Amino acid sequence: MMGGTLYGVGIGPGDPELMTLKAARIIGAAPVIAFFCKAGRPGHARQIADGHLNPAAELLRLEYPFTTELSLEDPRYLAEIGLFYDAAAIQVGERLIAGQDVAVICEGDPFFYGSFMYLFDRLRQAHKTEVIPGITGMGGCWTRAHAPITHGDDVLTVLPGTLSAEAMAARLAGADAAVIMKVGRNLPKIRAALATAGLAERAIYVERGTMAEERIMALSEMTEAVAPYFALVLVPGRQRAR
Repeated sequence: MMGGTLYGVGIGPGDPELMTLKAARIIGAAPVIAFFCKAGRPGHARQIADGHLNPAAELLRLEYPFTTELSLEDPRYLAEIGLFYDAAAIQVGERLIAGQDVAVICEGDPFFYGSFMYLFDRLRQAHKTEVIPGITGMGGCWTRAHAPITHGDDVLTVLPGTLSAEAMAARLAGADAAVIMKVGRNLPKIRAALATAGLAERAIYVERGTMAEERIMALSEMTEAVAPYFALVLVPGRQRAR
């Protein structure tokens, strides 16, 4: 192990007040703050954390080469995204070798669908690493929706909306409760899978949960065909006696 410490800092689902005290302390002191973002955008994690960042810190933008422009099935996706994470790890690693701590800020929790894990994979063997958990987006959403999600021996199934409608429906068919992430342009497919599984009437749509632009409604009331990036679908469990 050499140099500075790599911190993966979960900053929660969107409301800055839902950041942990530890996360706020680390990003308030780190000499380098790194964050993933889309080219030309400020970066959502940075916007959440903005009031807590060390004002003297270097802000290191890690700009994705694409976000939804390529599908996961496109052979270019894995090749190009792998090169991106390699380059990002080199940028972060240079600062760690120089003895600087680097805090990589992440929406939600760093190890739950988080880009930080790819830096962690590449840097953990050579550098001291600490991960600070954060409230997940789905946890923020089901509390804001007043929708207790599981009880007793309910099994929670978490699915990416990028699955095929058939695969989604098959997994939903045996689910007591479910969360469907990565909604976006997959919304029509998600609707179809929920209908096939007989869960459409229980589904709740949450957009930008815990944020200022939050929208919460029954999925059946959502009229748009495409959802924004920060949206998910909840299927609460708790169907047995309680």
